[in-house]
Amino acid sequence: MADQYDVVIIGAGPGGYNAAIRAGQLGLKAVIVEKRSSKKLGGTCLNVGCIPSKALLHASELYEAAGKDFDKLGIGVGKLTLDLAQMLKQKDDAVEGLTKGVEFLMKKNKVDVVLGAGEIVAPGRVRVGERELQTKHIIIATGSDVTPLPGVDIDEERIVSSTGALSFASVPKHLVVIGGGVIGLELGSVWRRLGAEVTVVEFLDRILPGMDGEVSKQFQRILKKQGVNFKLSSKVTGAETLKTKVKLSVEPAAGGETEAIDCDAVLVCIGRRPHTEGLGLEKVGVKMDKRGIIETDRFKTSVDGIWAIGDCIHGPMLAHKAEDDGVACIELIAGKAGHVNYDAVPGVVYTYPEIASVGKTEEELKEAGVNYKVGKFPFAANSRAKTNHETDGFVKILADAETDRVLGCHIIGREAGELIAEAVLAIEFGGASEDIARTSHAHPTRSEAVRQAAMGVEGWTMQA
Repeated sequence: MADQYDVVIIGAGPGGYNAAIRAGQLGLKAVIVEKRSSKKLGGTCLNVGCIPSKALLHASELYEAAGKDFDKLGIGVGKLTLDLAQMLKQKDDAVEGLTKGVEFLMKKNKVDVVLGAGEIVAPGRVRVGERELQTKHIIIATGSDVTPLPGVDIDEERIVSSTGALSFASVPKHLVVIGGGVIGLELGSVWRRLGAEVTVVEFLDRILPGMDGEVSKQFQRILKKQGVNFKLSSKVTGAETLKTKVKLSVEPAAGGETEAIDCDAVLVCIGRRPHTEGLGLEKVGVKMDKRGIIETDRFKTSVDGIWAIGDCIHGPMLAHKAEDDGVACIELIAGKAGHVNYDAVPGVVYTYPEIASVGKTEEELKEAGVNYKVGKFPFAANSRAKTNHETDGFVKILADAETDRVLGCHIIGREAGELIAEAVLAIEFGGASEDIARTSHAHPTRSEAVRQAAMGVEGWTMQA
């Protein structure tokens, strides 16, 4: 006899395990299915994505600061050495601890865990190996995978995806990053700090497509000062792995003469695609677009009782967006008012300095014909930033010219990922720039720059 559940969740990443937790809290009998070969929960984010990359970003930032900045503060460290094996170990230790935490949460909320690849054989029926799970509801939370690049075969040794870039056995002498998006810039930053020459090859004429244009331009200037090389409006058409190097063929994006770039490691980061193959979706009639993204209406697919969340549906491929999707989806299943405001989902680039964004960019507002005002404040005029010698960047707030409602916020600077939360909350509650401007902020803090930018919307900034 098949196992009976209220909900079967396929995929144990941030969307899936948060959905499972919420299901348990609401008294639903839930099971989560995970096919990862390591048998660890947490999905790409926890195992080979957000978490391990942040561990290396933090460690490499401290390494570079010790070598370049400590002496200015009167701190002597002697001869600086890199123990890459230990740096990778502490990264793995962080992942191990957090995956065990997810396992504990499943037990705490009475969620069953089934290891193996799940296939939907019919509405209400999921097969995992020889086992069949019967259920009222199925949630597809299978996340995304690396988008391949024709002519460049990933071996996870010298030509790597983001997964391989977390575990280089030694620091590459020259690392070429194909793709100037978030993942490529973060991981490229790690290895540059540790001593690699880094070249970013980007098809478009700018890095970080989709982010505020002013932020993108200033950030590229900062990265150039840090030693990152850029080849924009360029495409990689082939890669040849030789004994001691990798030879890349690079052409102008618009077509033209091919040039060769020699390097000893290549990171392919041209984006991610939904991981929806092998689930049996076509057989049961779940509609998808040409890219394999599942079509949904408030997480409902075209088949009754089958839902989808996270990276495999439309929207930003972000762990916290998937988490919100998962909770809202379960609440809808339970008859509650599950909802996600996608205008209030922030995005962060965890480089140094960080970039954080929420809401609309200036380019989007102009295209939509929205009448808006801008308030902007540089960290060079912020007391805490100046004291800490961390003055790169600025805060920009965009507000409706008539209602003063906050439409977007874009920050480049130290700890931007933490500072953006205030603007996210303002957008979520329909707040005005004046609400932020008239809210007391502790002095001296970087958060004052957010307040000053809000003051700037109406032209009453108090600092230089």
